[in-house]
Amino acid sequence: MFTHDTIWTAIDRLAQAFGYSTSGLAKKAGLDPTTFNKSKRIGPDGKPRWPSTESLSLVLGVTGASMSDFLALIHDDVTDAQRGTRKIIPVIGYAQAGKNGFFDDAGYPTGDGWDNITLSEFDSGSARVYALEVSGDSMQPLYRAGDRLVVAPGTAVRRGDRVVVKTMNGEVMAKELIRQTASKIELRSFNPQYADRSLTMAEVSWIARIVWVSQ
Repeated sequence: MFTHDTIWTAIDRLAQAFGYSTSGLAKKAGLDPTTFNKSKRIGPDGKPRWPSTESLSLVLGVTGASMSDFLALIHDDVTDAQRGTRKIIPVIGYAQAGKNGFFDDAGYPTGDGWDNITLSEFDSGSARVYALEVSGDSMQPLYRAGDRLVVAPGTAVRRGDRVVVKTMNGEVMAKELIRQTASKIELRSFNPQYADRSLTMAEVSWIARIVWVSQ
């Protein structure tokens, strides 16, 4: 059943799933940042005010979420605990990841038009995450072509973490972090047929920790 409260709650959850506040989501969609504020949900006359179909269309368009994704955040048969662990995230291929202009300084994809996946078993907390789809055999036997590596840009990385690194020349690789200093990083390959790597920090565009794998 659709109610005023469940529709607005679904918008809140959609924003959270993509790492936005509700005002941030409205701004991203080209709307006034206050469009989804709680104060706007009740009119001056005290009657419930519903979000417009136009605003719903814009937020779905800018996130890439489908209507079925949105409806899943409304359905009464989905518990609050289940809703809290649903995560709709962008997923991109390694070929796209290697191109310039697709990421911000922290290594998070920018722009629109990405494919999306919903991971009901994954909860990233407050971290903004996205997925990289594996291609080739360089990460076997740990990761295989078609696996999706969920990475969290901007989070701290430590020795032993599995990470995705993009170099300044556009090379993207997934490795184990052996050591990181102020001047360089040392990386171990998952596939013994591929050499380990040592990069200066000047060669590194960004490094992001792998926090989940969807196989």
